[in-house]
Amino acid sequence: MDDKELKRYNQIMQERQSYRARCYDLESELRVVGPQLYRADQKIDRLERRLEAVTARNHVLEKRVAELTGQLDRRPQVTVPAFVKLNVAAKTRQRPGRKAGHEAAQRPLPQKIDRHVEVPAPRDSQGRPSCPHCHTQLSDVREHQRIVEDIIPAQVVVTCYHTTSGYCPHCRQDIETRAPEQPPAADVPQSQIGLNALATAALLRVQYRLPYRLTTQLLADLPQLSLSPGALARQMQRMSHWLEGEYDRLKVFLRFADAVHMDETSWRVDGQNQWLWTLLDPGHTLFHIDPSRGQKVVRELLGEVFGGTLVSDFYSGYAALDCRKQKCLVHLLRELRDTAVKSPEFAQSPLPRRLKRLIKELLLLKKRKPTLAAKAYTARGRHLERRLTQLARAGYDQPDARRIATRLVKHEGELTRFLWDDAVEATNNPAERALRPAVVMRKITGGSRSRRGARATAVLMSVLRTARQQNRPLFETIRTLLMNAWAGKNPGLLTDVLDDTS
Repeated sequence: MDDKELKRYNQIMQERQSYRARCYDLESELRVVGPQLYRADQKIDRLERRLEAVTARNHVLEKRVAELTGQLDRRPQVTVPAFVKLNVAAKTRQRPGRKAGHEAAQRPLPQKIDRHVEVPAPRDSQGRPSCPHCHTQLSDVREHQRIVEDIIPAQVVVTCYHTTSGYCPHCRQDIETRAPEQPPAADVPQSQIGLNALATAALLRVQYRLPYRLTTQLLADLPQLSLSPGALARQMQRMSHWLEGEYDRLKVFLRFADAVHMDETSWRVDGQNQWLWTLLDPGHTLFHIDPSRGQKVVRELLGEVFGGTLVSDFYSGYAALDCRKQKCLVHLLRELRDTAVKSPEFAQSPLPRRLKRLIKELLLLKKRKPTLAAKAYTARGRHLERRLTQLARAGYDQPDARRIATRLVKHEGELTRFLWDDAVEATNNPAERALRPAVVMRKITGGSRSRRGARATAVLMSVLRTARQQNRPLFETIRTLLMNAWAGKNPGLLTDVLDDTS
């Protein structure tokens, strides 16, 4: 055998040896993997049988769901009433109070202390302070001041005014003397209601919205003042009559305001549906109850000529007044939201998305006005107005989109008035906030039982809310207004600014 054949033989033997070693390794691996493969096959069989069982069970459940769905479809549909609000998703609430590290907000200390009460510790036989429980002598004795604010229990104070009357030839009428805090004399067999009681009753009834019966019960429980609901109602009417001058002056003042908000809501009078109107500016509020919701009420409250800007919703009753107007943009956003919920086709159209974004840009621009240069602000405002005009006059096939676009064209110029007048707001939220307590009062009391009662409610609500807007103490304000009316002084406590500007 030559060298070449010997070399070939050695290679074959090496390959044979390597194949034999590889075969041995595979046989060893097969002995290990074989049982695992067997167990895997068994598990696959079990899973396949379970899948068949679950599939069969799922088929049965699908048939049952179809049957129940059919039964549910055949049942009469139950609609949620319009006054029931939809549930709102729960929000993550922040921890109450100030942030960690900030100074705590506490009640201010009283400006004066009316009385001092000594609370000494008991003394032992040596005259030293001791424990009040076990009489052991105290160590490390310190003195403290614990300030407590409390109220004096109310009580009825009966005052007899000794007056003098006679006939005045110059005035040609009978004259009777009267103390400043004494109500006008009335020939009644029982006692009259005093100034403080009248002011308290007005606050309980109008400001805190208690019914007449609960108000009389509260007066009977706390100061033990006996008064019937009917008598209290008559006293409210008398107070409104005394405050008519202040009420009329409020109406005149609002007619000269730079911008006013106006809104209305329903109000029941003697079982009949009427309307509660509100008219306000930042410092004054007027309420008016009227059987009509028409344009004549707007003219009656604002006059035939109004030089300011009227901020309102899109109700057509405000259209007759010839003045500058600003329509509430929040009402427009609500209209877009509600229409999108009712009409999926409208939600898919470009109008709601583009209009919503444009309204937000308008509101943001007004918010940034103090930080922008006048020229830049004007240019940006004109650009947004042009975009609004283009959006309103674009053609739309969807009916709701055409309806809202028509509204935008109709009120063109009344949607962006707030950009150019600092006294004008973009929304009618102040009027809605003014009506909210009245709506709560209506739900509690049911409205008014007579036209005189409705008039009294409107007058007292106007006076009290105006006083609250001006940060006046309500109790003292009512007292002062009544005393001024009894003394024959000209009204104007709540509208003093009118004398300075007219």
